[in-house]
Amino acid sequence: MTATTIELTAHPSIDEIGADVWDACACPETADGGRPRDPFTTFRFLSALERSGSVGPGTGWQPQYLAARIDGQIIAVAPLYAKGHSQGEYVFDHNWAHAYERAGNRYYPKLQIAVPFTPATGRRFLTLPGFEETGRNALIQGATRIAADNGLSSLHVTFCTADEAAQGAQMGLMHRTGQQFHWIDEEYGDFAGFLSSLSSRKRKTLRKEREAAQNFGGTIVHLTGDAIRPAHWDAFWRFYQDTGARKWGRPYLTRAFFQAAHETLRDDILLVLAMDGDRPVAGAMNLIGRDTLYGRYWGCVEDHPFLHFELCYYQAIDWALAHGLTRVEAGAQGEHKLARGYLPVQTHSLHWIADAGFARAVSAYLEAERRAVDDEIEVLTAYGPFRKTQGDAG
Repeated sequence: MTATTIELTAHPSIDEIGADVWDACACPETADGGRPRDPFTTFRFLSALERSGSVGPGTGWQPQYLAARIDGQIIAVAPLYAKGHSQGEYVFDHNWAHAYERAGNRYYPKLQIAVPFTPATGRRFLTLPGFEETGRNALIQGATRIAADNGLSSLHVTFCTADEAAQGAQMGLMHRTGQQFHWIDEEYGDFAGFLSSLSSRKRKTLRKEREAAQNFGGTIVHLTGDAIRPAHWDAFWRFYQDTGARKWGRPYLTRAFFQAAHETLRDDILLVLAMDGDRPVAGAMNLIGRDTLYGRYWGCVEDHPFLHFELCYYQAIDWALAHGLTRVEAGAQGEHKLARGYLPVQTHSLHWIADAGFARAVSAYLEAERRAVDDEIEVLTAYGPFRKTQGDAG
């Protein structure tokens, strides 16, 4: 039996692969006309990052999209980037970089398979249906070979799925875990049903927070698709700049990204805006998946008590329940989400490091870190806001 030959190529622009071919691997489920499960790995999202200059020259994110072919047909792709820093990843390896360079080695550039600036779990090895194992193997082997052949320090695959993490670990990559806080629908029906699942004390707290936030002096609106107008993006850019400057030093996304979002992504986006008359004073931007609402960015030009919680967490739950979505992912970090019904879940990443001695040290660290993450998730879950007994229904 003749072994199948797989050809692997790297492309500096996603346009070289093309929308139809990329999305056939990234979101084959959309063939039924529905939404993609993961809006972040679609051609239109990754292309918007590239076209807007949010990734590319001068950003530290240089695209090298991978494509695997059998007999000329692309059967798998991956969003691969050459990285000149560790910003915008949310799986922090700064300590690794410092230790690697103190040992006399060069950590950057490195390779990263990820969605830039997006700590949302999803497939990173994007395959045609039926080529899952073959495609993953080809992309993992190809990406590590590119790193090794070019003398690069490392390869990182961040916010991959648990299945991908297991397969990568079997192939010799190091498995790292982390945690986020997600809200999951337990057939609540509506927000009142969700509230009834909480302990009496937490339920009263949430009601007070919502009441205070909704009395900020204006109205809260949900906008998606053609209801989003250019003026809304002008306002949201101001919000994003303020938050980005405080969190990251400078915003990751360019103003042109929001223009690209208006042109090609607005059906994938939910804006939740607090309006003072016709003037937006705060807002949250979400991406809409097939069964998950992904909270991404928040900002404001006025401070109002609990308005952040209302727009980012409670309105997201409301909208998800009203539109049949079963999960809300509210981004990275934030143990304050626990009291608001968002429980800890495990996240996954994969890592390959060229230096064998350094890799052994990192592997030992990751083993201990995984145990610590598991313990923390168990403890935090026990401190969740939900009723422990059926008698607590006040």
